[in-house]
Amino acid sequence: MSRISRLPSSLLRAAACTGVAALALTACGSGSGSGTASAGSGSVKVGLITKTDTNPFFVKMKEGAEKAAKENGVELSTAAGKFDGDNAGQVTAIENMVAAGVKGILITPSDSKAIVPAIEKAKAKGVLVIALDTPTDPESAVDALFATDNLKAGELIGEYAKAAMKGKTAKIATLDLAPGVSVGVQRHDGFLKGFGATDKDVACAQDTGGDQAKGQTAMENCLQKAPDINVVYTINEPAALGAYTALKAKGREKDVLIVSVDGGCTGTQAVKDGKIAATSQQYPLKMAAEGVKAVATYAKDGKKASGYTDTGVTLITDKAQDGVTSKDTAYGLENCWG
Repeated sequence: MSRISRLPSSLLRAAACTGVAALALTACGSGSGSGTASAGSGSVKVGLITKTDTNPFFVKMKEGAEKAAKENGVELSTAAGKFDGDNAGQVTAIENMVAAGVKGILITPSDSKAIVPAIEKAKAKGVLVIALDTPTDPESAVDALFATDNLKAGELIGEYAKAAMKGKTAKIATLDLAPGVSVGVQRHDGFLKGFGATDKDVACAQDTGGDQAKGQTAMENCLQKAPDINVVYTINEPAALGAYTALKAKGREKDVLIVSVDGGCTGTQAVKDGKIAATSQQYPLKMAAEGVKAVATYAKDGKKASGYTDTGVTLITDKAQDGVTSKDTAYGLENCWG
């Protein structure tokens, strides 16, 4: 999720470094690479394009892709947008990777709709395109999708929150991602479904971009609007930790239930520490590894991956609730990322 590297010649390497100036890049110098198994001119090339190169989720995704590339004897090039939402940067990365002769591209779309024309152009040139984590809109724009069932991830924490409230009247705040982003919409809708609520039952809804500082501001705004909030859904754990900071400043951290999604190591530790009640853990390393394997298979025998592959989600909490399947933070910390 970060850079273009180890292209087959100095000319292509220079072109990649120049052409992806809009992206966050490293390792474009001679002899430097992203840890691939084969760098020969005849090797199979796979591209990985993530939303950013700073989010630990995408760092782990890149690690998974690098390991799988070595195991499958393919050459990996990686690139990322400068920020979450940098569609233009992702388009440029696709174009450069196609020009470099990749057999397949793995991508976490920053804009599920706007990226589709670039994906269609790549597919028209025989490139296998697989979405990781975030589906395109429409989902059929790519050959295959390897991702968490984000609706299920939301449902799990919704069911948990409902059970943990033990019949008490809920005053809900939702700290979401951004309008129209499929991952955020699915998690939000899943939470409400699992809780048995609708948007009409939400006392305060704020967008955070998944950012901790914005999560804190969003929670502060919600506490002004509805001071008696007692359940907080967050799009991810950075937003959850921002919410916790705002609640603690008001002396409310003990009586407000925070639930989230992601399962990063920092977030899972926050569950262990009691800052977050529960989180739905997903597995970015597996997404990337399965994607690389699929491209290697396509290069070998022409068999294309297709449809949706669920890479799994697990509810993590140390305060298990009757009727809600979960694992404790010991398991979560063994399987976390970041």
